[in-house]
Amino acid sequence: MAQRTPVRTNVSNVLVVGTGAAGLRAAIAAHSAGCEVTVIGKRARKDAHSVLAAGGINAALGTRDPQDTWRQHFADTMCEGYFLSDPRVVELMAREAPEAIAELDEWGCEFARTPDGRIDQRYFGAHTYRRTCYAGDFTGRAMIQALGRKVVELGIEVVDGLYVSSLLVDGGTCFGAHAFDVDTGARNVFLADAVVLAAGGHTRIWRRSSSRRDENNGDGMYLALRAGCRLADMELVQFHPTGMVIPEQIAGTLVTEAVRGEGGRLYNSKGERFMERYDPERLELSARDRVALANYTEILEGRGGPNGGVFLDVSHIDKDTILEKVPRMYRQFIEYQMLDISSSPMEVAPTAHYSMGGVVVEPETHATDVEGLYAVGEVTAGLHGANRLGGNSLTETIVFGRRAGEAAAKLSRERDSQLRSRSVVKAAGDELDSLIHPGSEFARPLQRALRNTMWEHCGVVRSAEGLGTGLDEIDRIEGLLDDVDVRPSSEGYVDLAHALDLRAALVTGRATVLGALERRETRGCHNRSDYPDLDEALAVNVRCDLTDDGELKLAHEQVPEVPGELRRWAAPAEELDITGRLVE
Repeated sequence: MAQRTPVRTNVSNVLVVGTGAAGLRAAIAAHSAGCEVTVIGKRARKDAHSVLAAGGINAALGTRDPQDTWRQHFADTMCEGYFLSDPRVVELMAREAPEAIAELDEWGCEFARTPDGRIDQRYFGAHTYRRTCYAGDFTGRAMIQALGRKVVELGIEVVDGLYVSSLLVDGGTCFGAHAFDVDTGARNVFLADAVVLAAGGHTRIWRRSSSRRDENNGDGMYLALRAGCRLADMELVQFHPTGMVIPEQIAGTLVTEAVRGEGGRLYNSKGERFMERYDPERLELSARDRVALANYTEILEGRGGPNGGVFLDVSHIDKDTILEKVPRMYRQFIEYQMLDISSSPMEVAPTAHYSMGGVVVEPETHATDVEGLYAVGEVTAGLHGANRLGGNSLTETIVFGRRAGEAAAKLSRERDSQLRSRSVVKAAGDELDSLIHPGSEFARPLQRALRNTMWEHCGVVRSAEGLGTGLDEIDRIEGLLDDVDVRPSSEGYVDLAHALDLRAALVTGRATVLGALERRETRGCHNRSDYPDLDEALAVNVRCDLTDDGELKLAHEQVPEVPGELRRWAAPAEELDITGRLVE
């Protein structure tokens, strides 16, 4: 047993776990409501996963297309999500997006402008109108910088380099979190009246992923599940159509949808503009699920390039326009491949990009099933359904970050006393101690094995046979978990972080595979080669609970009806067109 390191205690009204856009916006809202707020995160401040969001953020401003409305934004989101989204969540996002954008603008977010000074908007796939606001192709970074400045201005405490190992729950109420410093191993207990979980998704558990190495391993979802929350729609994972394919160490890195939004064209190795076969009307600006499947199919059927991708070409666009609209992509290909995208095509392939399922939350406040615990951002389910519209994720972070922060502050103000439980805190520390021991296995190779498994058996196209093989492999890897070597070293406590990432990834990976087996149909991002048709009986959310004996239990739950005043804006589910989708 490792010697227990000293424990520091931090007390505040509201604790926010996660320093991305959702977490920072929640912190600003809670502080503005009069609460003392602490924000904790794993990565250095201003470097959370949100900085990788490149192409833009959606709101029906009508800058380029005055006929756009929030109702049309609602309709596009519902239809392209194959009617698995919670209509109230979608309505709130679409209604409140313009005000949220105006707020970011006021705080200094460097949005691109039209010649007359208004916030510019570009096309993104499957949107009826141009409603994607942007800052070049570094919109997420521009947002984080603006939110970060506001956090500093307000004096909100932000603590970097902490890994949350447990949410502290007693009697069904969350009262904080237990964390350790990744460098020193120092234990930290954060006590709060309310906790906002903004810890991201689980797309790093696939071999080709647009996430960076030590993020999005499903740890936020795992923390919530263990705390008593339910998960939903874990099988609904968006594979972005365009990720880099070489070099191997960065394969999967995102090639933003802004490249297609600015006129990029997709070709196969025969020089065919193949989207003409899959969506002749929208072409490269089709929905992400359809473009991803098209790319996958072209590669699978032997029309891919030398590195297993298809070709995305912008050489017909003026170089000055490329440098203005997608400067980050230009630099990215120069840096990693010495490729000038203004004269040569990019080779790209699908990459695991976004978790559309996650923690079940109440639409208005984003409260979870656990009292005192709220969740926001990619860690949650409810908004995106079976196919996320590009640009909606950043909108989600600021609209519901504000709502969750305000709700957490309200709960804190109504509390007569702050709950704490010494036995729960001690148990969290004891569990962490139990993981520190010599072993014959190492977390990194097991993580790689899981990522290969998820990519091969629960990737763009799934089948019962492959998913069953995937479950067997998850069982095998899980059986090695207790023998993972975890020892502090000159590198700090990274071994412990890797072991916790692996534990979370195995549980969320299992939930994903089980959900994929349960959804015996093809809908949106979820492609079953053995069930190629959409099944109206499965227009449901697949909920996932953790039983008392640690097993995952699945159940179907009906999606709430679209309210009457909005029903005419969204086509009924039976009219959904899946023609040309599954061609394997």
